[in-house]
Amino acid sequence: MTMQSVTVRVPAKINLALAVGGLESDGYHPLTTVYQAVDLCDEIRASAVDDGDITLTVTYDGRSATETAEVPVDENNLAYRAADLLRRRVGVDDGIALSIRKAIPVSGGMAGGSADAAAALVAADAIWGLGTSRQDLLAVAAELGSDVPFCLFGGTAMGTGRGDQVSPVLARGRYCWVLGLADRGLSTPVVYAEFDRLNESAPPAEPQVAPALLSALRAGDPAALGAVLSNDLQEAALSLRPELTETLAVGEECGALGSIVSGSGPTTMFLAGDEEHALDIALALTGAGVCADVVQAAGPAPGARVIA
Repeated sequence: MTMQSVTVRVPAKINLALAVGGLESDGYHPLTTVYQAVDLCDEIRASAVDDGDITLTVTYDGRSATETAEVPVDENNLAYRAADLLRRRVGVDDGIALSIRKAIPVSGGMAGGSADAAAALVAADAIWGLGTSRQDLLAVAAELGSDVPFCLFGGTAMGTGRGDQVSPVLARGRYCWVLGLADRGLSTPVVYAEFDRLNESAPPAEPQVAPALLSALRAGDPAALGAVLSNDLQEAALSLRPELTETLAVGEECGALGSIVSGSGPTTMFLAGDEEHALDIALALTGAGVCADVVQAAGPAPGARVIA
């Protein structure tokens, strides 16, 4: 059944653990990561159009915009490419108008572009009445980028390969996060290049996630989880943006259970014991003036889904 319009909500992702292997001959790094979706969300409003065009517009709330990064509105946008790939895969000629409202930081290490691609797949599938199975959508998502399948998946999950091979992880409880947003983004390829430079004399080991992290999630123990958060890209992100060290220090001084750079950065993330503790950390970060904006979020959150 086709629909004239649909709205899809999709969450940001954080990496509770991100283990990165050495650069391989295909130009990619093998990854083992534990993702968690959090309730900081973008929304895509999709509408059917009479011609075969794909059109795209983007609006921002205050926390998503940066000084140096703007989201493209043509075929360079991952959401545009997602809709185009899906229709070529299933052999339809229909067009679609996509309107993205961004709240996830741009170039912030929280998979904002990948989230929009996942939302575009769900929206286009609904508009065109395709009825594609979630498993088939995951296969299309994997062609678009490493984080896109997880943004469809949501919750808490293990990612292997390039991060695109996703399987659920048992996680009890709700986790309260504070996100320190920077005033400008950080290019993921640049961060990986710095990672390679820092590790050129000693190639990284096979990427693995610490069993203690999975145990903490199974137990629903925020304190144990905070103690084992890890990110192999953090050193590279701090090398490129040393001021983030001060941001992390403020969170640690407030007793954050864990303080870490999110993905390739520059967003920093802090695990709180509860909502009151999260507010204390957020106020301290704001008062210290070490972030452009501070957001409280909770996880796990569901993946891309139709809300209207």
